[in-house]
Amino acid sequence: MSAATARSRANGPVNLTTPGRIGTLTLPNRIFVTAMGVSLAEEDGTVGQRLVDYHVAQAKGGAAMIVTGVMGVAWPVGAVQPKQTAISDDRFMPGLRKLVDAVHAAGGRIATQLHHGGLVATHSAQYGHPIWGPSLPPELAGDFPDYFLPEEMAAFAGGAIPQVKVLEKEDIAVAVGQFAAAARRAKDAGFDGIEIHGGHGYLLSSFMSPSTNKRTDEYGGDLKGRARLLLEVVRAVRDAVGPDFPMWVKIDSREMGKKNGITIDNAVELAPMVEAAGADGITVTAYHDVGQGKLHSASNIPHEPGVHLEFAAAIRKAVDIPVIASGRVEIDRGDQGLASGQFDFLAMGRKILADPDLPRKLAEGRIDAIRPCIYCYTCVSTAYLREQVRCAVRSETGYEDLDWSPARVPGHVVIVGGGPGGMEAARRLREAGARVTLLEKSDRLGGTLRFAGLAYEPNERLLNWLRREVEAAGADVRLNTVATPELIASLGPDKVIVATGAVRDMPPIPGNDQDFVLSGDDLRGMMLGEDNAEIRRKTNWATRIATKIGAATGATANLDLVRKATHAWMPLGKRVVIIGGELVGCELAEFLMERGRDVFIVGEAPKFGGGLLLVRRMRLLAELKEHGVGMFAGASDIGIGRNKVTFVDADGTAQTLPADHVVVAMGAHGDSSLADALRAAGQDVVEIGDGTGVTYIEGAIRGAAEAIAAMGR
Repeated sequence: MSAATARSRANGPVNLTTPGRIGTLTLPNRIFVTAMGVSLAEEDGTVGQRLVDYHVAQAKGGAAMIVTGVMGVAWPVGAVQPKQTAISDDRFMPGLRKLVDAVHAAGGRIATQLHHGGLVATHSAQYGHPIWGPSLPPELAGDFPDYFLPEEMAAFAGGAIPQVKVLEKEDIAVAVGQFAAAARRAKDAGFDGIEIHGGHGYLLSSFMSPSTNKRTDEYGGDLKGRARLLLEVVRAVRDAVGPDFPMWVKIDSREMGKKNGITIDNAVELAPMVEAAGADGITVTAYHDVGQGKLHSASNIPHEPGVHLEFAAAIRKAVDIPVIASGRVEIDRGDQGLASGQFDFLAMGRKILADPDLPRKLAEGRIDAIRPCIYCYTCVSTAYLREQVRCAVRSETGYEDLDWSPARVPGHVVIVGGGPGGMEAARRLREAGARVTLLEKSDRLGGTLRFAGLAYEPNERLLNWLRREVEAAGADVRLNTVATPELIASLGPDKVIVATGAVRDMPPIPGNDQDFVLSGDDLRGMMLGEDNAEIRRKTNWATRIATKIGAATGATANLDLVRKATHAWMPLGKRVVIIGGELVGCELAEFLMERGRDVFIVGEAPKFGGGLLLVRRMRLLAELKEHGVGMFAGASDIGIGRNKVTFVDADGTAQTLPADHVVVAMGAHGDSSLADALRAAGQDVVEIGDGTGVTYIEGAIRGAAEAIAAMGR
């Protein structure tokens, strides 16, 4: 433990709101904004207003330190994404100074992440630049390409076959010089610190990994040789910025799934070398075998909460400088890790995209006001498709330069539908000063998000946050109210927002009228405790347990109680066939598989997982396979017989699957009939959400935000 860290802990318990120190710099709390590739710079690598506004929002939110996304020291060589920020030439200095000055004016601190993409720089390769590496890498193997939809693969591939430049010693010297020159520019631009990116398969990491470094000279072989380039860069950067400028290094704790990759023992041995070379801290991350799709949500952007903390703690024991941890760490777990000395700072990425004000709200004790990340991988998947960053639950993220307030606020707005789109519209309108009446036909708010929250717990966090926001906004919420043109006319609105969600008709599949066949709406009603004769008829629902759960939980709809109950009891048979392989069908398969059912998915799409964001899809489909879910994509002639489903598979072979129950998870579509009737009656109407076409959570939230921002323009 460093002397500075020991002194801070001696002054009392350490948590996320406690001041900390890295190098010569004292920070107001322990929250870093982790570096993220967001593609918000200009095409020529310069900083423009969009990137400035993105980071200013984080500065206003109160994070102790913002770390920029990958900033190319050799740009355009080594670039891993479009619109990546560059620091490879003095011509980038005006924009860099503009960014730093704006962050400082907003009360924040910002560090640049110095980066060379090395073997991962496939974007650079599209423009004829070779990718740099220690030796020729092993061929990509695994299922990674299998999860792309055709249009996604076209965006990802970019049409270039990279050529590898195996570095000579003269090239290595050039790379070291590029890092040092970039560091001088960072200091001259006014940045508060530097993070050297030594992980994620990029240039410095590729030399560290025995999987990609097959050299036999002094830059290969044992750990000391493989670490030589990284340590030369650290020393060169320290010489360039002087002894008092904060500088830390990001290293891989391990390479998951890689044959002969970096191990935690390697990282623990490396960490003191990095400290001795002049680093003021170490950021702990991880990487993976990129050929395995599921691992893309296992390492640097993990799905499993807190999966890297034990490795951060192991590295922490090996050094006397602060350690910065990361990787889906919830607030209470972060406080626990800081208090126990596992790490010294916590870097947050997705949580800050969802709510850049998280640090300030935490300091103010307003934890319930923090907009939750739902770990849907919207933000992460954009990078694979060479798109700019965006967030499913916060529409402003990546678009901070736009005006999200309505130019003219309507006096009274009636919102029809209390799902995520309707709730988001209600809270935004009340914040803007409108009077809001929200009409919901059921006995509680949430819409389809209630079922999504039952199947995937992070969605429930969003549901509860939206409900709290609507309540705090003071909207007039009327439950058990069916919206009709007559009722709405009697309310005298200036504007009407229709957010009624999708219609889920049963598609025309032969045999779909049998008792053991459920639509998506049937299943949703059953799981949420909505008692009706049709559901009871189809499930032999003699006990009505779910109805009792729904009545007991009331308007709060404690989905956790329902979730626990359905682990032990569900009125479905052992073998369930799901027809439809898009988002709803795949997530339903996961839900039923976890509850002990033998599950099969049959669908006409040639690839399953449409509607799921790419990184989430790679994990979910892989886990369904691992747990024995049968998946038949590209099926045709689907029919339902008595306790069976028949179809012709993608190879043209007739198949029959026995089924105790069949769930048809397809056929959802938009429905504008109410909106059209209201327009015919003379109302000023805006439609949002799934009623305009199925766009799921992100579409509902973004549709509400964009509709309200457009008012008066």
